[in-house]
Amino acid sequence: MPNITFQNNPVTLIGEEVKAGDQAPDFTVLSNDLEEKSLKDFAGKKLITTVPSLDTGVCDAEIRRFNEEANNLEDVTILTVSMDLPFAQKRWCGAAGVENVVTLSDHRDASLGQAYGVLIEELRLLARAVFVVNENNEVTYVEYVSEATNHPDYESALKAAKEA
Repeated sequence: MPNITFQNNPVTLIGEEVKAGDQAPDFTVLSNDLEEKSLKDFAGKKLITTVPSLDTGVCDAEIRRFNEEANNLEDVTILTVSMDLPFAQKRWCGAAGVENVVTLSDHRDASLGQAYGVLIEELRLLARAVFVVNENNEVTYVEYVSEATNHPDYESALKAAKEA
């Protein structure tokens, strides 16, 4: 597993590390309308980001950036998953004007967190990571951000999504 810190303190990630070339693991999360969603509900190319909470500065900036960049990504669905409650995600998206990113909650089962190896044991939050999945559900790009309060490498993630 990658070595991750949260506010410069080492944390333990639960689950299996996902690597480029792997088949994307399935998951069960909740939409903002409390509907169960899984990998198969999102056909085509996907850029999946995991964040600790929408209500933090870095997460807010990250989602807004991907929301803006979505217009430059043809046939790519951007999914942002956190442990925030679906109600909070829906409220945040409305207040932020985010319409090009699908926010999903992993609060109920931590299914995606465990499947993608991003569940922080000590905090029950998700580490910051980016996964690009092609139309055949093969992972083509992975970034586990080493310090959860830092930004991901936007340029590399967006380039990988365009090439997926």
